[in-house]
Amino acid sequence: MMRLDKYLCETGFGTRSQVKALLKKGLVSVNGESEKRPERKVDERSDTVSCGGKEAVYREFTYLMLYKPAGVLTARSDRQERTVFDLIPAELRRDLSPVGRLDKDTEGLLLLTDDGALAHHLLSPRHHVKKVYFARVQGELEEEAAESFQRGLDIGDEHPTLPAKLVIRKSGAESEALVTLHEGRYHQVKRMFQAVGCEVIYLKRLSMGSLSLDGKLAPGEWRMLGEEEITRLKKEEGSRNGAGDAN
Repeated sequence: MMRLDKYLCETGFGTRSQVKALLKKGLVSVNGESEKRPERKVDERSDTVSCGGKEAVYREFTYLMLYKPAGVLTARSDRQERTVFDLIPAELRRDLSPVGRLDKDTEGLLLLTDDGALAHHLLSPRHHVKKVYFARVQGELEEEAAESFQRGLDIGDEHPTLPAKLVIRKSGAESEALVTLHEGRYHQVKRMFQAVGCEVIYLKRLSMGSLSLDGKLAPGEWRMLGEEEITRLKKEEGSRNGAGDAN
């Protein structure tokens, strides 16, 4: 059994205060009857809860997409800096973990979930999980750089990087490009650009596997994943090396 306000929060209808406002307005029903009490207990397995005419579908696990802004740490807590957990409601924080990490100065897609099996799959070095980044760099990008990315680069590790795709959008004193990786080494994108004589000045993760950053989200905003997004993620198939910290 679960409090009604908590149930609505966990099914994506907003923060605790937002949910209480919906209850006060009489927009919530339980088993077809209007309900305004946030403390009302509901059985997530058998009760039918609706809000504004939309059924609140309870899931065993929570899947949350966050547009991580620059300047925020991918960490549970920090004494001095803001973290990604400061951007989501307190009632959702307890069991969620970020799937991979983004540097403080990197922004973009970050998935948080309590589904350990899915997180392990997406992060395991045994799986092939594609990640796409937009990068702005100091330095001119030529086709030779794209060829080097495709061949694999020496970034100071024991082995060269796996083949990666570099699509040059703009080349000049400052250049712009899309980078597609199939592995996730420490600071990989930045180190790959350094290997071709460029320095990353802006980096944004656009996608991870089949999941793409929602263009309607502003930096710092979040939303729950839809059923189709979750289904696609669970169907991700892997090979070779996979996701991790590549920014």
